Amino acid sequence: MARIGMLTPSSNTVLEPVTSKLTAELEGVTVHYSRIRVTAIKLGDDSDRQFSVDAMVEAAKLLADALVDVIVWNGTAGSWLGRDYDIELCRRIREETGIPATTSTLAFEEAYSALKARRIGLVTPYTVDVNERIVERYSLSGIGCAAHRCSGLHVNEQFANVGFEEIGSMIDQVAEAGADAVAVVCTNMNAASLAAAYEEKHGIPVLDSVSVTAWQALRLAAVDASSLANRWGGIFQLK
Repeated sequence: MARIGMLTPSSNTVLEPVTSKLTAELEGVTVHYSRIRVTAIKLGDDSDRQFSVDAMVEAAKLLADALVDVIVWNGTAGSWLGRDYDIELCRRIREETGIPATTSTLAFEEAYSALKARRIGLVTPYTVDVNERIVERYSLSGIGCAAHRCSGLHVNEQFANVGFEEIGSMIDQVAEAGADAVAVVCTNMNAASLAAAYEEKHGIPVLDSVSVTAWQALRLAAVDASSLANRWGGIFQLK
């Protein structure tokens, strides 16, 4: 048995059903959720305050009551706030609960390292300035960006409404720019089910945020998820 605890943005309607579909294929794995109020993604203090570490830790304590094996912040805020935010969040969660912790952003770092991907194509539902900040933050960790595309949205609930055709078109554009891998950065963007097909189309990894976060959580819980690779993407073949 493995119990995974996930902190989720309050207006996110993608990550829970997708994660449930993923893990339903793995016997003995259950996922449990606690929500953090997040309604919009913009640069600036008003948006940043949504990601208070103290609030995250309080929500993590509720998950700890369920004796989960790992706690995950299933959100990509660290990609524009900076990895130090995620490092501190994980440290506080471990300190307060005694449970291993990770985040979507740190999961991406692990995936890039495992795949030796140094130049990514970035796809998001965000506005251009948020994309540019992500590119800037990535560069500090030695990850370049071949190209980036976005939907120009800032209301978090609306991210889930970006259609498969639009997402696929953005994946095509950044993949064709010479990326080592495509990163769909947002856990409320419904791209997980597209990954395997676009990997076959372009011959490079397509890393969806929900899938990458689930992959890292399952690794920390010592769960073999390689059976998910054919349906959900090659990330699940990585140990």
